[in-house]
Amino acid sequence: MINVILNKADFEYDIYGIVKAFFPKEEVECYYTNDVDIESKNVASTAHSVDKADENAKFWLDVDFKDSDKIIKMTFFEKGKEEKYKCEFETFADDRKKTKDNLKKSVYKLMSEVSNKELPWGTLTGIRPTKIPMKLLLEGKSTQEVFDDMKAKYLCSDEKINLSIEVAQEEIDILKKIDYENGYSLYIGIPFCPSTCLYCSFTSYPLGIWKNRVDEYLDALEKEIDFTAEKCKNKKLNSVYFGGGTPTTLLPHQLDRLIKKVKSSFDMSYCVEFTVEAGRPDSITREKLEVLRANGIDRISINPQTMKQETLKLIGRHHTVEQTIESFKLARELGFSHINMDLIVGLPGETIDDVRNTMEVLKELKPDNVTVHSLAIKRAARLTVFKEHYEKMKMINTSEHMKMCERYCREMGLVPYYLYRQKGMAGNMENVGYGQKGKAGVYNILIMEEKQTIMALGAGACTKLVLDEYNQDGNRKIARVENVKDVKNYLERIDEMIERKRSKMEEVKWH
Repeated sequence: MINVILNKADFEYDIYGIVKAFFPKEEVECYYTNDVDIESKNVASTAHSVDKADENAKFWLDVDFKDSDKIIKMTFFEKGKEEKYKCEFETFADDRKKTKDNLKKSVYKLMSEVSNKELPWGTLTGIRPTKIPMKLLLEGKSTQEVFDDMKAKYLCSDEKINLSIEVAQEEIDILKKIDYENGYSLYIGIPFCPSTCLYCSFTSYPLGIWKNRVDEYLDALEKEIDFTAEKCKNKKLNSVYFGGGTPTTLLPHQLDRLIKKVKSSFDMSYCVEFTVEAGRPDSITREKLEVLRANGIDRISINPQTMKQETLKLIGRHHTVEQTIESFKLARELGFSHINMDLIVGLPGETIDDVRNTMEVLKELKPDNVTVHSLAIKRAARLTVFKEHYEKMKMINTSEHMKMCERYCREMGLVPYYLYRQKGMAGNMENVGYGQKGKAGVYNILIMEEKQTIMALGAGACTKLVLDEYNQDGNRKIARVENVKDVKNYLERIDEMIERKRSKMEEVKWH
């Protein structure tokens, strides 16, 4: 347990993020001294008075804002030990961003001294690190200037800076064909799966419980489709993505119904890709794949996560390694020329040799895209809820793991083209999408870089409206509209979900 004690309600999230990154297995709580008005609307509703701090916490970090001296002092110590780690740094009253950058670097250096380690991404705790090099490159900065800027401001490792620059360059090249001003993309969520994976926190429900109401779910989706098609009739649809859950839990006739509804409702003239996640091999059949091909779709995902059978059983995936291989070969036989495979590094009990074996199998299959995920342990996942049951199993992801996966991908002719990070990620690493030149997934980039509006339909889907206004970092502002996650609520409140979108679009003048 780490107690962070602040005498001012400011920069809590930034301090918390860096401390947690250095001590991922420790609980971190922020508390405020008695002279901080925690009833103020400027303080989070979860704020706690220092009186409620756990006196038995192992570590303490005191953050002292000396406004009159324009400095911030920090002291870190372990309970019961005399040794203390201290630092102080300057604040800038007229430049909050400069103060924030200074604070994050100082917290980072302090935590690095305490823990005797460094983080691959330095002070960056956000999920979209490639936004930084992309913005600088589009401003005309050279790669060396971008490198120097990221090194000085964020203390990133050379390896991660070079990776983010390479990805940003690929993204810029790929997105040249996208009309941000007049275009948008469409996400349709199918929240059903054959079973729930151990690490999953997405909106997903076992199909067995809902199989008799799937057609009702499609009825609700069609209402959202009709609304969206009308509201976006003057925009150009650039990409369509069926995600979930597992879209191929739908029966063949249900898949056919949904695809035909989308194609008949929207102008597909400007659509550069149509993707359907066939993720779970135990949901794939020849008939379903034939439905996709008959509707002109050849971009799918077949996601093994691992090629170790014991791990598949442990994480709750009820398919076999052989089913994954057979599904992939069947898709190739039927003419799918854009097949992605997702992997997760850091799964419980897996060694680097297990990951190497998975990469060897993929090398034989030769997918067009590979996404290497670092295991991210979310609060809602069973892996967290029942952590005492799994805590004895090592979940390891290191730079060595990621470099090995990268080496295999490059040997397969794949280059990194999108990248993102998540909270609770094993080894403080990242997720990287690798693809053949000309076969990269445009939607994957768009959803990460937030350069284009994503109209999201279905239970748990979140629409992101990209606005003409800019924030202090120079990025376009995003207005979000979330659908309810629970399927029953979604079915009962579909008209309300549509009205939410209509109201928000009118409020922010998105048209």
